[in-house]
Amino acid sequence: MQNNFKLIYKNPSNFRGVFYLVLFLVSTSAFGQAYLNIKDSKKSFGIVKKGEVVKLKFEFTNTGNEPLIIFEVKTECSCTKIEFPKTPILPNETDEFTVLFDTKSVYDRQDRIVEISSNSKNKIQKIRFKGVVLNK
Repeated sequence: MQNNFKLIYKNPSNFRGVFYLVLFLVSTSAFGQAYLNIKDSKKSFGIVKKGEVVKLKFEFTNTGNEPLIIFEVKTECSCTKIEFPKTPILPNETDEFTVLFDTKSVYDRQDRIVEISSNSKNKIQKIRFKGVVLNK
């Protein structure tokens, strides 16, 4: 091992070859990624009566050059359910998240955040929705 290092160190052309190989590998891994681009990550559902189920759609596009895979979606409470694609989203393909917010156990001002984990360059994205739930 010591002799190989001396050989690379003494001969600059060998060192350049290794340097360019490492640079190439780093650049291809940096540029070959999916990218989750959410069109409008914040929405308001306005004013609804307690007991209604609010349905919101969040459109997104994979603007990267690799397939986008959504691993996990986290919600703040059991009153929020998320429907999302379970199959990879190809580059430049558009799809949507559907948020179902059940208001039977909440009232007053509501402000909720959903975390989306994926293989995107921006590993965790958040979508947010808010509104008012009337008690009657």
